[in-house]
Order: sequence, then structure tokens, then C-alpha cells
Amino acid sequence: MTIGLDATYSEGGQLSGIGVYSREVLHGLARAHPEARFEWYYRLQRLRAGWRAERPPNAAVRPLLERWRTGSARLFHGLNQRLPAARFPLRVATFHDLFVFTAEYSTPEFRERFQQQAREAAARADLILCVSRFTAGQVEEILGVPAARLRVAPHGVHLPPPAEGVEREPLILHVGAVQRRKNLVRLVGAFERAAPPPWRLVLAGGGGYGAEEVQERIRLSPAAERINWTGWLPDEEVDRLYRRASVFAFPSLDEGFGIPVLEAMAHGVPVLSSTRGALPEVCGEAALLVDPFREDEIAQALESLIRDAALRGRLAQAGRERAAQFPWQRTVEAAWKAYADLGVTG
Repeated sequence: MTIGLDATYSEGGQLSGIGVYSREVLHGLARAHPEARFEWYYRLQRLRAGWRAERPPNAAVRPLLERWRTGSARLFHGLNQRLPAARFPLRVATFHDLFVFTAEYSTPEFRERFQQQAREAAARADLILCVSRFTAGQVEEILGVPAARLRVAPHGVHLPPPAEGVEREPLILHVGAVQRRKNLVRLVGAFERAAPPPWRLVLAGGGGYGAEEVQERIRLSPAAERINWTGWLPDEEVDRLYRRASVFAFPSLDEGFGIPVLEAMAHGVPVLSSTRGALPEVCGEAALLVDPFREDEIAQALESLIRDAALRGRLAQAGRERAAQFPWQRTVEAAWKAYADLGVTG
């Protein structure tokens, strides 16, 4: 039994949420099923990185060519809502979000390319794994995929030991790409209204579509000296910020899942998030949720968290409990179950 997976997005120093998902699924499957053989496929621009990467003994590296099939995989799993033109007997695709279909959160060129890839993958996949019920609903509605071909397989998080002896700072943290979809212009405005000195706002993440709008808003802010856009940071630096922050703010306009919300909860940081996309589904009752288009609501929620230490404590505890419900192991098991549904692992 040989299963192929697209490993292209799993390597590199600045992994996106899709990259983290790819890494966890690839290594999780190989560890959980040493009896199986896996072929990790890389697109040509990342093939060298794939050869250099550490991998388990039951995983082999293959080039992911677009016009013919290589290797011996019976089933191929595309981990980023796209499938190669290469022919495989069975195909699974993971869909993370469809925001390119719903709003202008990326360039026209990116939207056109992504939409074409998503439509082709939806048409050709025997099964589609969706990272939330919200995303599954979008795949069914926008791409016309019958519910019988959809499975919900949420992202996950690693639960670190409780932070003991760490003093939280007056710091509001956002982790993720600085881009229009993340709604950071409104977050900056809400911070100005709700957070007096010595409170600070830290935006940890690289730049994306619309980043210049956020940068200009920070420059013009009367609280600019208390706002820090760090750019991309390595995992250990992000971890330190999670352990120092008193509030995590993630008022995104659209998310297919929202891994940073779970990461903050896992680190015991009380979360303010959004009523949009999959975020209510992910957060459950463990966060303050606001209408992300209402800057005043974001500000009111921030003010409540800043002033009420007991509220922060309750949300921190609820968040840890919520994050514990999303182990990566469950994500890996859902992928394996999808393969079994197609008769590959029987």
C-alpha cells in the first residue's frame, strides 16, 4: 500500500498555516502507520528542499510532475486544495478556505489562479477534507460538491505545559500575516480607543495583501509608539510572545479555520475574535466574539479584557480546555479514515 502526498508546502523557514498542516499530516501519518509506504511529492521549485529535509524511513521523495504519474502511489492527497495533472487512481484534496471567491483579499491574478485550481481539484477529487464545517459549507455551495464527498477534518494544535511563573505583560498580541483580510486597520483604531499606556499592541507576522494600508494606519496613529509590527518571527519568538501577552486579538474578516486562535488558547492567552467565517466554530464559548466590521465593538471587548482580570482568567482557562479538543492526532486520523473510506487502507 503506497500513499502519495503533496509535501511542497511543508518545508521552509516561514511556514503558513497550510505549511504547518502539511508538516503535521505528513509526519503524523508516517509515525502512526509504519506499515504503510508514503511518497512525498514536491513541485520542482521545492524538490531540492525536499531531498534535504528529514523524513521517516517509510517516506520517499518524488518530483510532482504535472503531466504524467511517477512513483507507485495508489492514492494521492493534495494538501492545499489543488491536485496535479498527473494521473492517480484515487485522489483526496484538503480545502482550507475559499476567501478568494467571496471578497477582494488578494490580487486579481492570485484570485483567478486560485479559483481555477480550486474548481479543478473539487471536480477531480474522490473525497475532499474540509478544515471546518464552515469551509465544507462553502465547498458545497460555491463549488457544487455533494455533501457525500466531503469530510470535516479540523486543524490542530500542540498543547504546551501551563506557563508557570511567567508574568504577563500589558501586551495585546496578533499573530498572522499583516493583510487586509485580518482586519488590522480596525484593530489599530480599537486599540487607540481602548488601551491606555502602558498597554502595547504587537503584530507578529510577515506582510501580505494590503499590508501597506496597515503600515500607514500605524504611522498616523496617535498611539504609534506603542504599536509594533515585528515582521515574520521564528517559532520560538512567537512562543515567547504568547507567553508574555495578556490578550490575543484576532478580529479577522474571513477564516477557513484560524490556527493562531488555538495557539493562543493553548498558551493560556484570553482571546478576542470574530463572528465571521469559521472562527465561532473554532472558538466555541472560549472567546469574546465581536462583529469585525464594528470598530466600536472591538474596542469595547478590548476594554473589558484590559479592565477585568477575572474575565481574562476565565477565558484563559476556557481556552486551554478548548484547545485540548483539537490535537493534531485527530487531524491525522481523519485523513487516514478518508483513505479507508476509499478502500486504500483496508
